[in-house]
Amino acid sequence: MTGEPLRVVLGVGGGIAAYKAALLLRLFTESGHDVTVVPTASALRFVGAPTWEALSGKPVSTDVWSDVPAVPHVRIGKQADLVVVAPATADLLARAAAGLADDLLTTTLLTAHCPVVFAPAMHTEMWDHPATQANVATLTSRGAHLVPPASGRLTGEDTGPGRLPEPEEIFAVCRRLLSLPDSRSHQFSGAGAAEIDNNVSPEAGKPLAGRRVVVSAGGTREPLDPVRYLGNRSSGKQGYALAHVAAARGASVTLVSANTSLATPDGVEIVPVGTALELQEAVTQAAKDADVVVMAAAVADFRPRSYADAKIKKTYQDPAEADASPDESAPTIELVRNPDILAGLVEARGAADRPVIVGFAAETGDETGTVLELARAKLARKGCDLLVANEVGRDKGFGTEGNTVHLLFRDGLPGAPRDRSAGPAPKVEIAAEVWNGVQAILDPR
Repeated sequence: MTGEPLRVVLGVGGGIAAYKAALLLRLFTESGHDVTVVPTASALRFVGAPTWEALSGKPVSTDVWSDVPAVPHVRIGKQADLVVVAPATADLLARAAAGLADDLLTTTLLTAHCPVVFAPAMHTEMWDHPATQANVATLTSRGAHLVPPASGRLTGEDTGPGRLPEPEEIFAVCRRLLSLPDSRSHQFSGAGAAEIDNNVSPEAGKPLAGRRVVVSAGGTREPLDPVRYLGNRSSGKQGYALAHVAAARGASVTLVSANTSLATPDGVEIVPVGTALELQEAVTQAAKDADVVVMAAAVADFRPRSYADAKIKKTYQDPAEADASPDESAPTIELVRNPDILAGLVEARGAADRPVIVGFAAETGDETGTVLELARAKLARKGCDLLVANEVGRDKGFGTEGNTVHLLFRDGLPGAPRDRSAGPAPKVEIAAEVWNGVQAILDPR
């Protein structure tokens, strides 16, 4: 690292996950950053001031009355190159969204003109509550960056969304923001803002205001009988992140959601569907007056030709028969192809340039080609404007909190940036990069 160390403020909220913030602090200091820890009074009940002071090499305070002549409640935020709050509790998110300034951390948030990152951590019920979701939407609409909570073990015996992301994941987001052009002057500028993984650039305001957006998410299920179906492992998290970021950027968003258990993003209209045919009908209808359609759902390629009205039973041989052998018979399921919804949208658009159509390609790679080779062939075959390719597998893509994707743009598309990759990164950051590409198409320079 060359030059002066970058100044990082680590805000610590009053949650049990505060101990993980000590690991995040170590990642910053070992990378050569100058870190000031600003905990809340509640945070010090979980991790004491001596720990923060020993790891940062600086004194720690929670109120605005310490070292008054240095005016810390203004100075710390104004001098920062990055502010990251981890854990960001439900109470802290609410106070930040309301613009309250009742301790050193909230005053720092009000005076900061640099990138601000929130890493929420709380119980699932608190994270899913409409008030928390509204506060998150407010903060991201103002330019804050969000590292979504992970799913897993919480305090006690509870499990679910709300777990603080791992320090390495939070650090990766912060590292990208600290590498921004002009980050030392505390602003995003020009093309640099469009090239980084940000949710809402402060100068951009509401870049999708007045735009109608349709996003599909989740995985379709094709019924075999009343209890069984053909499906896939899609959780819908990437599609929901795309809808969330679009709404935060001012778009009117319709989310066609197939078989997910996720909370509806604030300000988004949701249309629940089950099968590929239902998804096709809903997306086709919503796309009629849309500016952008993003097909992030994992649509089943095939469905059973016929549906069994009753549960399909196993068959058994009579064990009393002398020549009885194990019954290994199984029914034969005849499949038919589902419609190609993405290609249908492109065909219906014809020679027009709207809506902008974005496809997703979940690929594993095989003997016929790599993930990128298969994705480029799919882009040429489908004719969409942007294809987002991601490698999936048993431990990749589906159901995880992060993603790595390749953005491939249609040849000759006005305003389209160069093909590029994004990640590994949280899915909300991937969504931001996708929308950066779409905005370049919508408003070519």
